[in-house]
Amino acid sequence: MTRAVVLVSGGLDSATVLAVARREGYELFAMSFDYGQRHRIELEAAKRVAAAVGVAEHIIIRIDLGRIGGSALTSAEIAVPKGGLIEGIPVTYVPARNTVFLSFALGWAEVLGATDIFIGVNALDYSGYPDCRPEYIEAYERLAAVATRAGVEGVRFRIRAPLIAMSKAEIIRLGYELGVDYSLTHSCYDPDPRGRACGLCDSCRLRLRGFAEAGYVDPLEYV
Repeated sequence: MTRAVVLVSGGLDSATVLAVARREGYELFAMSFDYGQRHRIELEAAKRVAAAVGVAEHIIIRIDLGRIGGSALTSAEIAVPKGGLIEGIPVTYVPARNTVFLSFALGWAEVLGATDIFIGVNALDYSGYPDCRPEYIEAYERLAAVATRAGVEGVRFRIRAPLIAMSKAEIIRLGYELGVDYSLTHSCYDPDPRGRACGLCDSCRLRLRGFAEAGYVDPLEYV
């Protein structure tokens, strides 16, 4: 069976991407990151999602992006915005996060003999992050071709972003078609001590709007 590495955050998009990769018949190897994020509860969601799909292996890599700061998701000194979606790149952007994540995934893929890496980035219903755009994915594929032994020996790595041109509502509809249990996921950037979603951060707003437009009720508990 052909292997694939899937980045699994525990959120709605990555859970859907995992289901897409399963539908395509891959043997799934899930990778998540404990990177110093303030919403670390998402790691428990990642474990639940990976277990529900039945991946061959799920590893959690520990790195501390909080040491470099620069994001509301890794620094307690920067508040998570809750005033509504705004234009431009918000303070919840984590500098170079997807580049770091994909680099780990690329290394594991090379070790596993996998050529496909799945990531749940989205260029429509997203918060303006530069590393969620098609040109970024294309650039990273070019990098993979020259940055690895397998690449220079002729192996073509593919960075698979099946949700990149879909709206959040379309992603949710696809997920339900594939049997995704969204009650296992977590999206909030600033949950309360009980793990309930705030309902006001960018991620919560995008998620709630997506469920409403898709015609479903979000199964998560909100403050």
